[in-house]
Amino acid sequence: MRYNTEEKKLPLPEYGRSIQNMVDHALTIADRAERQRCANTIITIMGNMNTQLRDIPDFKHKLWDHLAIMSNFQLDIDYPYDIIPKDNLTSRPGKVPYPKHKITYMHYGYNVQEMIKKAAAMPDGMARKNLIDLLANMMKKDYYAWAKDIADENKIIKDLFTLSNGAIDLKPGDITFFEARNHAKRNNKKMPKKGH
Repeated sequence: MRYNTEEKKLPLPEYGRSIQNMVDHALTIADRAERQRCANTIITIMGNMNTQLRDIPDFKHKLWDHLAIMSNFQLDIDYPYDIIPKDNLTSRPGKVPYPKHKITYMHYGYNVQEMIKKAAAMPDGMARKNLIDLLANMMKKDYYAWAKDIADENKIIKDLFTLSNGAIDLKPGDITFFEARNHAKRNNKKMPKKGH
């Protein structure tokens, strides 16, 4: 009995060894027309294995690409699509530039910082107050996630002032904090023992 570990490595393991054996057999067929029929049959079987993917655009094209990959691009048939170039499988993609933004307080993140600038530029009124309240509550939640400690109102007011370059100047009581569970108390509660 031969174990799979003794067999050659599968290029696309999701299709299994049986499909790979069919592809390997197709490579041995001398008659081109017979080889083409064999390839069409393999594609049908591969498609039936993934019926849930049939609605995906280019599904058939992907199957033919997979057949080419499984044959190590050695299967000499008439492909109905342009097959993925072999070099595309080994070449590394170009480096994606990572956005570099100056973030004053990492625990609040870049988006909150930008939203505070937008709020600071808004005219006074309910829309501005509501946005500042939302941002203050988000900052409080972010601070807790980062420091595992509840930020008091003065800390949030000070950070809003700093991040808005002084345009949002509040006093204690100006922010409407939403009703929230006290995370610190909740986390300090002991878990009940099993059976109680």
